[in-house]
Amino acid sequence: MSTVTTPTGRLADAPSDPSSPARRRLDWRLRFAALSLIWGFSFLLIKVGTGAYAPFQVTLGRLLFGTAVLAAAMAVRRERLPRGVRVWGHLTVAAFLLNALPFSLFAYAELTIPSTLAGICNATSPLWGMALSLIALSEDRPTRVRVAGLGLGFLGVLTVLGAWQGFHGLDATGTALALLGSLSYPIGWIYVRRTLAGTGDSHLSMTGAQLLLATVQLAVVTPLFTTLPTRVSVGPLLAIAALGALGTGLAVLLQYGLVAEVGPTTAQMVTYFIPVIATAAGVALLGEALTWSTPVGAAIVLTGAALTQLRPKPRPTSRP
Repeated sequence: MSTVTTPTGRLADAPSDPSSPARRRLDWRLRFAALSLIWGFSFLLIKVGTGAYAPFQVTLGRLLFGTAVLAAAMAVRRERLPRGVRVWGHLTVAAFLLNALPFSLFAYAELTIPSTLAGICNATSPLWGMALSLIALSEDRPTRVRVAGLGLGFLGVLTVLGAWQGFHGLDATGTALALLGSLSYPIGWIYVRRTLAGTGDSHLSMTGAQLLLATVQLAVVTPLFTTLPTRVSVGPLLAIAALGALGTGLAVLLQYGLVAEVGPTTAQMVTYFIPVIATAAGVALLGEALTWSTPVGAAIVLTGAALTQLRPKPRPTSRP
């Protein structure tokens, strides 16, 4: 569920002093747990929202509330939006690939598949990223362990989907939409890495602009494909508000702090907790069915995804 644009590989707008008062307010482990819970529950909130509103309406509401949170954060920190036609052009594409498209795909997917399956499909993003980076990023060399992890991860996907049963009882369209949503994230990350490196703008500014552009995109599309609801359902509306304010706005700010404090490698470990929490929430709160292949397949997916993230240790250079 990551929505952060990080073109430079660092957080220029994050405080570098680990002893600053902001860092002492809450231990990073608690923030890590909060981020895992927020993103893990996002799939349940999508399911609740689409129970009363059209998927595009859920996505638009999510982006509106998320943009409002980042706008408030930018105002507090006196951040400005990026400048330059080139930057805004690339951010428009990034907003589509990292926000508007995957958010909409997952919302449509959950019309026909359980939130537990959507959460597990989301966990395939590192697998897609590994496969794409071998093609698009020449500096990202494969290793035997990473290739094995890629194969293992997709074996886990087949386990979750019950391939040996001929995918019986599975909604193929909904599952495909969720997998396409997870694929959209690494495509967007690679695009950002190739086009927005070294802009000089802070990550908060870049992501604020990105969410703003995604909101505009959905504001244009939504009226074309949906009609206004005949009545306002308070529960689903609150779910959409929480999905945007927490799962899209606050989660980004939490991720900033984690990357700045403990580094991207540790921070990205949150990815492996999301499907576990999504599954637990879907089963416990929505009464979704759970068969043995779901947790077993999810464990295989996460193991494979973890292996794809391993990088070979640099060889020590010998001194003359």
